[in-house]
Amino acid sequence: MPEVSEGSVVDGRYRALRKIGSGGMADVWLAEDLHLQRQVALKILHSRFAQDREFVERFRREAESAAGLHHPNIVAVFDRGDVDGTYYIAMQYLEGRSLKQLIDIGLTPEQSVYLVRQVLEGARFAHRHGVVHRDLKPHNVIVDDEGKAVVTDFGIARAGVSEITQAGEVMGTPHYLSPEQAQGEEVTPVSDLYSIGVILYEALAGRVPFEGESAVAVAMKQISQAPQRPSSINQQVSPALDAVVMRALEKNPGDRFQNADAFIAALDAALRAGDELRGGTAAFAPLPPVVMDGAEAAEMDAREEEERRRRRWFWALAAIAVLIGVLIALALTRDTTTGVPKVTGNQLNVAIALLQQDGFAIGDVKRVEREVESNTVLEQDPAPSPPADQASLDCAVLTFFCSKPSVDLTVSSGPGSAQVPSTAGLPLATAKRKLGDAGFKVQVSRVNSEKVEDGLVIHSDPSGGSAATRGSTVLLTVSAGPKLARVPVLVGTQRSVAVQQIRGAGLVPSVSEADSSSPRGQVIRQTPSAGSRIAPGSTVTIVVSKGEQKASVPNVIGKPRPDAVAALREAGLAPTVSEQETDVPSKVGKVTDQFPPPGSEVDPGSQVTIVVGKAAPVAAPEEEGEE
Repeated sequence: MPEVSEGSVVDGRYRALRKIGSGGMADVWLAEDLHLQRQVALKILHSRFAQDREFVERFRREAESAAGLHHPNIVAVFDRGDVDGTYYIAMQYLEGRSLKQLIDIGLTPEQSVYLVRQVLEGARFAHRHGVVHRDLKPHNVIVDDEGKAVVTDFGIARAGVSEITQAGEVMGTPHYLSPEQAQGEEVTPVSDLYSIGVILYEALAGRVPFEGESAVAVAMKQISQAPQRPSSINQQVSPALDAVVMRALEKNPGDRFQNADAFIAALDAALRAGDELRGGTAAFAPLPPVVMDGAEAAEMDAREEEERRRRRWFWALAAIAVLIGVLIALALTRDTTTGVPKVTGNQLNVAIALLQQDGFAIGDVKRVEREVESNTVLEQDPAPSPPADQASLDCAVLTFFCSKPSVDLTVSSGPGSAQVPSTAGLPLATAKRKLGDAGFKVQVSRVNSEKVEDGLVIHSDPSGGSAATRGSTVLLTVSAGPKLARVPVLVGTQRSVAVQQIRGAGLVPSVSEADSSSPRGQVIRQTPSAGSRIAPGSTVTIVVSKGEQKASVPNVIGKPRPDAVAALREAGLAPTVSEQETDVPSKVGKVTDQFPPPGSEVDPGSQVTIVVGKAAPVAAPEEEGEE
């Protein structure tokens, strides 16, 4: 296979201009599309992998995975092919820098969220189309000068479980692998969201959550260690944003965001919370201490000392009385209410971070089943203010020792589960009603069945009696009846061809003949009509033309004239008589010839000419004696 170099033309269409990147599987060239006069990014599989069917398959899958995804945040694939062992993909050429380069330069939390949110939108579109990227990292995200982020490199993307190379190496980049991917377990869209969580962590903290001397060491940390909070590295990261990152990096896939929409919503809520915190909070100065001055006791006589002691007690008691009065007045006029932030609609960890940031304790957390995402806060007590009135502080000793109240939260535990009703053998409408009453959605698939009557449910998935999440979809497989045979078009075909087609369709031919102006042996009618669907083994009747009916000319030579005429008329022919003199007495009055000759096939009503013998006239005798 020839190596690609500057100026090479690949597949007669793409002229390589310069190499712009290189990876483990392929080189990327800036190339000119000679057909459309545009620049493209031409990804060319390394020659050492061209003979490796697995690598070629991964390369092909990258093109197919990305070619089916049309989204502003996903790279566009224009073409793919191979020529002389050179495998290539022609993609959209993106001018800009990788997200990794921008992270190395340094990003603010707002810039980080803005770019990662675009990556999430691209991942969301891919996931909705059944594609899991499996190798999301900042190196695979290109950001243009306007801040638009585009996800590239779908080299190991596919729908289904993860893949291992023949050497047992896990696909993907260790620093961005999810724990389940590092262990070679099933990879889902939630695994991609973990990788995006690592990208967000790196953008906020300036480094990845786990480092190691080898890929195996990094993978082990991904599986077993909890990451350091980004805010401990970058103090600009808010607690709410901290909470979003830590949830995205949960080891258990079920504890992470379950889809990109939830991740995006949490990022938006964290940004809003950060804006509220940067808006400022009220600061309260401590009360000044009360200082009571006393004069130093001097050497005096007993009378002066006693007088001073009485005066000191008097002023001390007076000051205490005044102080108590002031404190009581302050207690009676002090505002002992506080505003409570709104945390409903947030994920529980975000809500807790927001409340604790404002000094509120978390009270009881009650979980209820609802048709919303698990861990979403549904209600809070005290209610947020505004619109509700401000909540009362928890105070002791005349309101001088107050704290903010604890907030009780009601949290969704998800829709919960229910038993799937048994629907096998039920009519489709009845099965749908039962599943709807049980809180399930219904999807219908129809298949032919020789055993189950048309319109009845064959089975369901999940099966009847098993537990499933309320609101999830139950697939009903419904009988479409036996598989029917399609009656072919037979009219106009020859008898032998029609019989062969009928038998080829699994049907039984029945043939009859009828007079017709159509050519002999041609099918002129069929029952059932062409295109009808009938049960296999059913009979298809065809009527075949016998052609136009011919009349056979009878042999009337030697017959008396009346008999010959009668015979011809009886055969459906029109006799014409011509007389011819004969010297043979036995031929007089009889047919001596006919045309057409006997045995000829003619149209009914055709004219047949017969020749009938008649006696020749007798010559008069000559008279004797005439001179």
